[in-house]
Amino acid sequence: MPDQTSRPAMTMGEIRTALGYTDPPVLVEVGRYEVSVLPRDDINRKHFTLFVENRGNGRWAVHDGHGCYAADGTWAAGIKPFEKPDWETTHRFDLDDALALARKLAPTVSVNGHTATEAYHRTRPAR
Repeated sequence: MPDQTSRPAMTMGEIRTALGYTDPPVLVEVGRYEVSVLPRDDINRKHFTLFVENRGNGRWAVHDGHGCYAADGTWAAGIKPFEKPDWETTHRFDLDDALALARKLAPTVSVNGHTATEAYHRTRPAR
């Protein structure tokens, strides 16, 4: 017969700690997606990347770090100009719509007159 040593039962707190629970609980959330036609190792990626960022309440923004995009693809300076009352109606989306808009716009992101697609072809020559 195996040796059965007696030990006190674990408390619920000890069980929760052993399972990795904390008080308060540790939250893990996706807050931002990067969308670009350029691969992560491309030197120009940081300039030609759009961000789809969580703005709370299930609403997401599509921006380049300097301004936001509206549903029709127009760019407006500022991440959220508070002086414009309809801003959130036209510049906040559910996640699927925000990602779709960012994917649509990613090839056309322009820096100094060059699009992301042009930058891609300059740094990734055809094989």
